[in-house]
Amino acid sequence: MSHSPERSSRRRRSARRAALLAVAAALVLGAAAPPAPGALGVGDRLFPTLGNPGYDIAAYDITLGYRANNEPLTGVTRIVARATAPLERFNLDFTHGTISSVEVDGAAARFTPADEDVVVTPAHPVPSGGSFTVTVHHTSDPRGDGEGGWVRTTDGLVMANQADAGHRVFPGSDHPSDKAMFTFRVTAPKELTVVANGLAAGRETNGANATWTYRTLHPMATELAQVAIGRSAVPERSGPGGLKLRDVVPAGDQKALETWTAKTPEHIAWMEKKVGRYPFETYGVLIADASTGFELETQTLSLFERDIFSKPGFPAWYIESVMVHELSHQWFGDSVSPRVWSDLWLNEGHATWYEALYAEEKSGRKLVDRMRAAYELSDRMRADGGPPAAPTPPVRGKKISIFRPVVYDGAALVLYALRQRIGAAAFDRLERTWVQRHRDATASTADFVALATEVSGRDQSAFLRPWLYARHTPPMPGHPDWKAAAKPA
Repeated sequence: MSHSPERSSRRRRSARRAALLAVAAALVLGAAAPPAPGALGVGDRLFPTLGNPGYDIAAYDITLGYRANNEPLTGVTRIVARATAPLERFNLDFTHGTISSVEVDGAAARFTPADEDVVVTPAHPVPSGGSFTVTVHHTSDPRGDGEGGWVRTTDGLVMANQADAGHRVFPGSDHPSDKAMFTFRVTAPKELTVVANGLAAGRETNGANATWTYRTLHPMATELAQVAIGRSAVPERSGPGGLKLRDVVPAGDQKALETWTAKTPEHIAWMEKKVGRYPFETYGVLIADASTGFELETQTLSLFERDIFSKPGFPAWYIESVMVHELSHQWFGDSVSPRVWSDLWLNEGHATWYEALYAEEKSGRKLVDRMRAAYELSDRMRADGGPPAAPTPPVRGKKISIFRPVVYDGAALVLYALRQRIGAAAFDRLERTWVQRHRDATASTADFVALATEVSGRDQSAFLRPWLYARHTPPMPGHPDWKAAAKPA
């Protein structure tokens, strides 16, 4: 997700929350009775009820039926999972839809809403280590409070699920620690175009409707899922090494937007020189005619507002740097996903870093100047949002409020300080090793500190601890004259 001072009033990402429905689950420990049904979670400090204990999801197969963007979609979500404990019941995250039935391994299961979970009780307990399949027949309602999930465009829908809104679209385990493969099958009026994460796997027409199928070739977090439905053009081109590129743009604006979408191959080539091969099967820019207030790195298909490209006021260097910000997330955040949401700085700090580095190399906007300006504001950022690796919990009713300046420029400052300490060559090795070692997986702040120690050849934990967790910003190596301004009383 991208954030900038120019657009601070509409900060980042999307919103979330509204209706009822989901599932709850519980572990059975020996002969002990399972806990009472209720909302569960994997213990995330910022989103305690997200994700679900007792199982790991391997794959989602999501079937959706669309008529209009002011009507609920029909849905069937099939989940293949492995039990990590004996399960007499288990939870799914789900809200903003109605469940009509649930089956576990083909047998009807009982289900009970519990806040934004659904508690599922299968006909037969699932043994630990066993694989099982859950099939949920449900609706998915795009009408809501603007808190995320479906975003209504002028001619259809797109998704914006970060940080905790995937379960406003489909049931599952809505936490980045539980990545899975995805298949999307979406039926819509045949005059519309449907695009989703991954590669196209077919289009079938049946009367007035068409069904589009897409599959990912790499695991994905629920917050990165994307389905775009509308009157869209899908221009295709080749990227570095023959990478398949496809953009999704309003059909009437294709020619005007080509100025920007044609820059993607150059952006990818630039990023590959910095950190190595692009990590996925395809990439593209999804430009939506909607007012969101943010851009979002949905996997293989980054979401952008149309206005950033079409309204006057944004200089060309800024637009391109925002495009690079979202692209860099494909490595930092998508391929290497945060273990918990407090590790968000690893996503946004890196994306901000490469955004600023691109602006320096291509437009002469010096990185050191941006870092000095950020340093001057760094204590204020920490006072407002907590330190980079321990951000303040979201404001009640505003889940995306975790996307504060401290996880953008405040986190990029951590990377700048580390490069100042270990040198540019070691820092570049660290970046490349990070995305290679943790590709298609999750990683934590502790993992990053350990790798910095390994690559640099000396322990970096004492140095990085105050940069990541202290209330006040430490002195910047190499810049003893830099001062952090106090927050006004």
